[in-house]
Formats: sequence, C-alpha cells, structure tokens
Amino acid sequence: MPSTFFGLTIAGSGLNSFQAALNTTANNISNVNTKGYSRQEAVRIAAEALRTNQRYGTAGSGVVTTEVIQKREFYYDVKYWENNAKVGMYDSKLYYMQQMEEFLLNDDTNKGFVDILDEMFGALDTLRETPENLDARKAFISKSQNFANFFNSMNVGLKQIQEDCNQEIATHVEQINGIAQKIALLNKQINVIELQGGHANELRDQRALLVDELSDLVEVEVKETKMTNANHPDIYTGGTNFRLKINGQTLVDTFEYNTLTYVARDHKVNQSDADGLYDLYWTKDNVPFNAGGKMCEGRLKALFDTRDGNNNQGFSGTVTAITPGAGGDIVTIKNPSITDINDMNMADEGILNIYSTLFDYSGFTYDAETQTYQFQLERSLTAEERDKLMNRKAVVGGDIDAMGIPYYQAQANKFVREFARQLNEIQKSGVDLNGIAGGSFFVAENKADGSEYNFADYDPDGNMSTKKNDYYKLTAANIKVSDELKDPNRMVTLRLKDLPDGVANQSLVEEMQKLKKDVKMFRGGGADEFLKCLITDNSVDTQKSKMFLKNYSNISNSIEERRMSISAVDEDEEALDMLKFQNSYNLASRMIQTFSEIYNRLILETGV
Repeated sequence: MPSTFFGLTIAGSGLNSFQAALNTTANNISNVNTKGYSRQEAVRIAAEALRTNQRYGTAGSGVVTTEVIQKREFYYDVKYWENNAKVGMYDSKLYYMQQMEEFLLNDDTNKGFVDILDEMFGALDTLRETPENLDARKAFISKSQNFANFFNSMNVGLKQIQEDCNQEIATHVEQINGIAQKIALLNKQINVIELQGGHANELRDQRALLVDELSDLVEVEVKETKMTNANHPDIYTGGTNFRLKINGQTLVDTFEYNTLTYVARDHKVNQSDADGLYDLYWTKDNVPFNAGGKMCEGRLKALFDTRDGNNNQGFSGTVTAITPGAGGDIVTIKNPSITDINDMNMADEGILNIYSTLFDYSGFTYDAETQTYQFQLERSLTAEERDKLMNRKAVVGGDIDAMGIPYYQAQANKFVREFARQLNEIQKSGVDLNGIAGGSFFVAENKADGSEYNFADYDPDGNMSTKKNDYYKLTAANIKVSDELKDPNRMVTLRLKDLPDGVANQSLVEEMQKLKKDVKMFRGGGADEFLKCLITDNSVDTQKSKMFLKNYSNISNSIEERRMSISAVDEDEEALDMLKFQNSYNLASRMIQTFSEIYNRLILETGV
C-alpha cells in the first residue's frame, strides 16, 4: 500500500509536470517569430497506478511528462514542397521573359525595330525620287546599318541573358550541394539524440526549413523510415533513415550525400550560343543530371528552359550510312527535321548524339534534292559501333519544349538571312553608278579576323556546307552592311538591261520597297511582321507564366495557412496555456502546502 507521505509525492509530480509545460510554453513564446520553428507541446499522461490492499484496489500515483513533441503535419509539408517547385519555376520564367521583352519593346520611351525599319524604308522612299543622288544613298546605307545594329544589339542582349542564366545555374548548384551537406549533418545529429530516447525537435525544424529552400530550386521527394534492429526487424531503435531525392535521383541518404558539379561545354549546341555553357553531372560517378527534363520542376528547370529552350525545333534525323572519311567517319542522316538553310541553327562544330552516344563533329553538308545531311565526325568508328548506330535517331542538342534564348536567336537569324538574301539578290541583278555589277548589300562579319562572308557560294537550290561562303554564316550577331558600300557609288539602282540608257531609274528601288510588306519572308508576312510575331511569342509565355505563378502562389498560401494552423505559434493560445499551466502549478503547490499541514498535525500534534 502507498506510504503515509504518498500524497506529497503525487502533488510533487504535478509540480514537475506543469513546470515542464510552462517551460515548453516559454520556449514557444520565445520562438514566435523564428523562421521554420514548429510549436512544441509537453505530453502528459497519468502515472502508473499502485495496487493496494483496499477495496478500491489501486491508487493513482500522479502525472508524468513523457515527451515534448513538435506539432507538425508531414502531409502538408509534402504538398508545400510539391507546389513550391512550381512557384519557383514560374517565378524564374516570368523574370527572364520580362527581360527578353525589353529587347522587343517599341514605344515612346524605346526606339525599337519598328522605328528603325520605318526609318530605313523612309530613306528608301527618298532614294526612289533621286536614285543617283549620293546623299540619299548614304542616308539609306546609314539607316540599313542601324537595321543591322539592332540585330547585333539584340543578340548581345539575348546572349547576356543566357550567360546570366548560366551563372545562376552554377550558383544554384552550389546552394544544392550546401543544403545536401547540412541535411546529412543534421540527420546524424538527430539520430544521436533520438537513439537515446529524446526528440530533436529544433534540429528537425532546421532540416525541414532546408528542404523548403531546396524545393524552390528543384523538385524534391522525402521519405523517412524507422531504423530497426538488424537482427530483430520488429524492434525500433529510435533512429530514422532519411532519404531525399531531387528530380527522382538520390541527393541525401541519411548520413551520406551526393553533390552536383557543373562543367563548361567544349562545343556549342546552337550556332548563336554563348561560350562555356554548363552541363550538370553527379560528382561521384560523372553521370549527367538532367535538370531541364520534361518532368522536372523548380528554378533550375526554368533556367535551363530559358537558356536552352528551342521550342522543339532542334535538329534530328535517322542514320542511314556511316562511311570512312578524311580525319573521321561521315554520318549520313535522312528524314531531317530541318530542311531550310534559314532554319539551320546547329553549331558548325559540335556534338552529334546517336543512340545516347556522343560524337564530336567538325562540320556538315546538306543536299537539298535528297534532303540528306552528312556530318563529319572527328574520329573513325569501329565496325561494331557502325552496326550499332545504323538506323538510329541522331540529334544535335535535342528538342526542348520552351521558347528560350536559342529560339529567339534562331527566329532572328531566320529573318535576317531571308531579308538579306532577297535584298542582295536585287542588288546583284543590277550595276552601280560605275557600271560594275552589284554585290551583296548585307554581309556576315567574320569575328575572328574581321573579314566578310559575301555568300559567293550560295546555291539557290538549297545545297549548303558549313565550310562554304553561304548564308548559314549569317546571324543576327554578325550581320552588317558591306564595307564596299562605304562608297555610295557602289550601291545598285540600275538594272543590267537598262545599262545602255546610262541613267539610273526607280525600278530596283521599287523592288526593295516591296520587302517591307509585300514580299513574304517571315511566317507568311513581310519584314514589318517580324517584331509582331516575336512579341506574340513572348506575350504568350509571359502571360502563361504570370497566370501559373499567381495560381500556384495562391495554392502555396493556402497550403501554408493549413501548415501554420498546425505548427505555428499562436500568441493568444500560448497566453491561455500559460495561465492554465500556472493555475495548475499553483494548485499543485497548494496541495503540497495542505499535505505539509496534515503531516505537521500528524507528526507533531497527534499523541500516540
């Protein structure tokens, strides 16, 4: 049976238990503004009753605080992480779409393509009235160079955005590696505490906060399981196994973690790419990490889409022959996805991917009649390799379902190639004021040595080679007015058939004027439709990003409210708990005082 002083023990248990509850409440109030902190709660249960030799059988022995737990719902954490990756992705996409929009603006505050084109053709209108006037010729040539400068500047801006994306990718990779290391360390500290029977609540909050941060960058998947005894699987040891995956691949496995590394490309994928763009690999085994995959999400995905997106307009075809060639094998590809020289945006030296095997190539040719490409590889293949690659799909870079920098660069290249070709053909159909046959008006500058490609090897039938002086060499980055036209006499306004007349006329100028609206050269429209098409593309993506960002942000706020309703510290609720536990503590103290008076009467004042 319980001792005479058992009541004092029961009252003391109440003091201890409510002291723990008050301490927990004090901790909650202290961390009310601590980011990532989850409300804690002291769990109390009735102490084990004692058997007595009395009719009532057992006697209560007080209260016991068994543990201090954190109030957190893993279900809402998972929902938050899933949605947060979408918020991060569309927020990043919107930012870069708005960056690209700045290069397409044409309003009162920004002189853009429309104004420059109008000025160019306005000068052409003046030239039409006096085609032999040197000042009018100079004005048109100057405005034409402004036209070329617009595309040069646009390409510089787009390339800068691409480089910014590339640098941000490197920064995010470092963040991911740092988070992985911290989570693995926290896992070890958590298990040290919990294997001894404790609860590492604060450490778990820190870990969840790191996963919150990581979920903004990449899609995460978290699974935590109980650590059991190897010899007795039913016995829980107190520790846990914590596995974290990003985009379906393991980043952290309890105490171990993997890291990513970024490696600069040796070759460009797209003709107008910036140099040294990064590819990602797992550091441990050098396996590629595809952060831009179709099923991926997060800011890293948005950066790859912006940096590499070609709107599914990459090069692909079927390997039909592999033959020996000088310096390496020649791969013949049929059924190509690109059959127009204006659309060719593959780098002249790059990497050809055949059946998941990468091969460096040093150039390619295209036969328009058979619609066949031949890529010159930089090495010879074995007979076994040739057999393995036959009738396989070959790609350069691949299709990326996003209108990123390469897409806008390719659209600009396509337009300037066609515009320059048509204007050059008009120029070549006549003679200058000196009676000399005309040459190319627009040319491509060779950035290596300052020389010019004047497209002397252009084949109207559509055949081309990266080694020849062809319109493939012309891009928005290098278009310029030919140096020959520094002498305005070299500009052509006189047809060859009109040469006997010896007088310039308006016929060629009138043909040039048609290039603005009447001649179809870009998506079924004239030159004046170019900007409208790109603005439409950009607006669609921008509005899409705004809409999805707003929707997913609203969902995120809703999930966060539900999550916080469980785990956040509410000051009013904690104040009520404080009063409740204080009152209970005071009652337990009063009970001890009461028992003290009883024992005093029993021991000192009761005679035996």
